[in-house]
Amino acid sequence: MKKLAYLKDVVSLRLNQEKCNGCGMCLIVCPHAVFGLDNGHALIKNRDACMECGACAQNCAANAVTVQAGVGCAAAIINNALGRDSSSCCCIEEPKNTSATQIDMTQQAD
Repeated sequence: MKKLAYLKDVVSLRLNQEKCNGCGMCLIVCPHAVFGLDNGHALIKNRDACMECGACAQNCAANAVTVQAGVGCAAAIINNALGRDSSSCCCIEEPKNTSATQIDMTQQAD
């Protein structure tokens, strides 16, 4: 299987190693194995494999990882190429006038 790479050298992912406490959570939640661990601190070992999902930043208790989640989404790239608004990238919109409770009840009925 080929290594995943999106657009070279454009990823917004940043790691502040001074803030990193070495918990390794970023390694656990990253779907593309972007991070590694060295001497008790995380490091970015393959920045271009990052799909900017934001899981690492959301799960970093030390706030050592930052990423502009959603900007690397393939849907955004395709929508932009087609002249569409890319703000809808990777979003799931709840239908209007439908509460979360109604959705849960519908899913349980299936």
